[in-house]
Amino acid sequence: MPRVALATYDPGAQPSKDRDLPMLAGALRDAGAEAVAVPWDDPDTDWSGFDLVVIRSTWDYSWRAEEFVAWAEKCAAVTRLANPAQVVRWNTDKRYLGDLAEAGVPVVPTRYLAPGDAPDLPDDREYVIKPTSGAGARYAARYTPDDHDTAVRHLGRMHEEGLTAMVQPYLTGIDVSGERALQFFGGRFLHASRKGAVLAPGTAYDAAKVAHPDLAPWSPTPAELAVAERALAAVPGAPELLYARVDLVDGADGEPRVMELELVEPNLFLFLHPGSLPVVRDAVLEAAGCE
Repeated sequence: MPRVALATYDPGAQPSKDRDLPMLAGALRDAGAEAVAVPWDDPDTDWSGFDLVVIRSTWDYSWRAEEFVAWAEKCAAVTRLANPAQVVRWNTDKRYLGDLAEAGVPVVPTRYLAPGDAPDLPDDREYVIKPTSGAGARYAARYTPDDHDTAVRHLGRMHEEGLTAMVQPYLTGIDVSGERALQFFGGRFLHASRKGAVLAPGTAYDAAKVAHPDLAPWSPTPAELAVAERALAAVPGAPELLYARVDLVDGADGEPRVMELELVEPNLFLFLHPGSLPVVRDAVLEAAGCE
């Protein structure tokens, strides 16, 4: 009987936000595996006792990114970790968009402002500021040139906390066509979803935001699939990925561009695509060593 850990976060007294976790754990148990959901930072867990650790919903890691990467590397040293630790380290810092761009993958144009850099912000277009390590639109906001002083204060707060900022043009196509999330599992396309724009004008960077507004199933276009596959092929070292999610938006030319490449803890949206559950279950079992 394989032992599989589904690494998650500790929600404390609140219910977990991971709607997929009970479904996946139950499917694995029904298939004969011993599957347990464990907070990644639980100090009492012996990770070497599992045949496979699948990072699923460690959604608090971005506040402690280096601690999380260190955990992944220690975990990978004693058992199999999916995705691999080197992928975790690369993908937890969104400067990976620069690597993808250098590899010829169409991405959202991005500049980076580290602590100490001058607040060089656009004065001719709407733009977005967000951290290179973040999730759920944490510390993200959109601005117009008239919002310069507010944006500078936003940058100052991030830099005080040691965060590097990303500055991107606000691609207005997202207000029309939304953001599409293409999921891959076991190296194959699994399903896709579409959501509406997350960043509303005037919403403060430190305000709570709905991470997946108006979420619905989506049938990806050939162009979207092609861009997603190019992004995955550009991951350094061509590692074996158990899961991946490629988030796309339309550029100014109407063509899909990579907004994010989620290789650490993407929401799989199995609750929206229940027919994908057997595929995910079987891929996890195979990765755990079950034939």
